[in-house]
Amino acid sequence: MPRIEFEVKLGYEDVLFRPKRSTLASRSDVTLEREIRFRNSGLKYRGVPVMASNMDTTGTFSIARAFTPHQLFVCIHKHYTVQQWVEFAENHPESVEHVAVSSGSSAKDLQKLKDILSQVPVNFICLDVANGYSEHFVEFVKRVRESYPGKTIIAGNVVTGRC
Repeated sequence: MPRIEFEVKLGYEDVLFRPKRSTLASRSDVTLEREIRFRNSGLKYRGVPVMASNMDTTGTFSIARAFTPHQLFVCIHKHYTVQQWVEFAENHPESVEHVAVSSGSSAKDLQKLKDILSQVPVNFICLDVANGYSEHFVEFVKRVRESYPGKTIIAGNVVTGRC
């Protein structure tokens, strides 16, 4: 049975960001670049922590090429072929550090992920399914972690009512 939530909800019009004093002389001194160290893989990533989703229209190689000069990150959608990945990496090696390979959780998806990672030096894996809270998905993430302990895994759609 659905649960009705009565807690107060806020929208953008309800929030005010109050500026505080800054030591910066100009807005041009601001940098969004960060270095992030990932606990499970031990990898470090340096870039702007803004990520384009792995949807068909945003997680594309062309978006990755446009994002790279700004050090923005793209989760590439899972519909590219292994050969398209190889060509992208060969033609745009500077973009490879700012992308993730996306995969579903089927055996076919896992094989394609393995094929891509055997040929393209990508450090990030995006596992994205509609039911991220399912035991099947949890086990799949564990399998991928065991196979790729040195890769950073982004696991999506894991929100439930209990979170």
